[in-house]
Amino acid sequence: MLELRRLRLLTEFVRRGSIAATASSLGYTPSAVSQQLAALEREVGVALLDRTARSAELTDAGRRLAERSEEILTLVEAAEADLSAQENAPTGRVVVTGFPTAAVAFAPALARSLGDHPGLTFVLRQTRPGEGLRQVQSGEVDIALIDDWTGKAPEQAPSTLKFFHLRRDPVVLALPEGHAMADPTVPVDLQELRDQPWMAAPAGEPSRRAVERLLDTVGGARPVPWEFEGLHTILSLVARGIGITAVPALTLAAGDQGVAVRRLPGRTIAREVYAVTRTASVRRPSVAVTLGAIHAAARQTQPTPPES
Repeated sequence: MLELRRLRLLTEFVRRGSIAATASSLGYTPSAVSQQLAALEREVGVALLDRTARSAELTDAGRRLAERSEEILTLVEAAEADLSAQENAPTGRVVVTGFPTAAVAFAPALARSLGDHPGLTFVLRQTRPGEGLRQVQSGEVDIALIDDWTGKAPEQAPSTLKFFHLRRDPVVLALPEGHAMADPTVPVDLQELRDQPWMAAPAGEPSRRAVERLLDTVGGARPVPWEFEGLHTILSLVARGIGITAVPALTLAAGDQGVAVRRLPGRTIAREVYAVTRTASVRRPSVAVTLGAIHAAARQTQPTPPES
């Protein structure tokens, strides 16, 4: 009989592409992963991996079993969800991972809401861009909070994942409170701001590209003089009068003191925020109640400034 744990290892190997990367993602040693995959080969009676001294690739039989493994694991999770759906109250452990600004913004509301379910253990983690979808697909987490700047994430995702739209998150201007354009009666003039000291995330970060797109509308600007990891770090420097920036509005949900927020003129640059879970787990009471709490947290968190 096939062991589900070994099938999960096989599907993770497909996603990662090597035994070393599979071991790293799951917290095993490469030797342990290799031994478990070898045991799976003995169970099915055919070679699943074509091994060399430095690499391993799936054989044709390995690819066929990997495809079936996805189906098997999805069916098993669906069966577990169907059984747990008969429970009267959500119980067990739910792990949610999110990009940092969402995790910080939603955490207070989630803690208040999910505190009403004593049988539920809730874990909220932060993750790097692009990791959330992989983690929810592999089963490492139950729900991922992701941001999408392309508008195409749901249509490009596999059918095993279910997307729930939470909110549109526009980019806004963040200024020191003493700045002339912090006054809501003064129109925001990007042309006038283009030569001021802008701060942004490192090159390649989505929020950095948003700043560059914004400044391109007024002919570009001099190179960003300061780059910092973490949008909250940047906002703390704005509050100290060191420079100005543009960030997604959700970043300001914590209410940074000393920062004035203005809507930007013209066409709004924005990202879409989603909660993503495996389609097979949607009916689990613990996942369903957590999704409901996430939706409520997204509705309650509306830091976008009013039109001036």
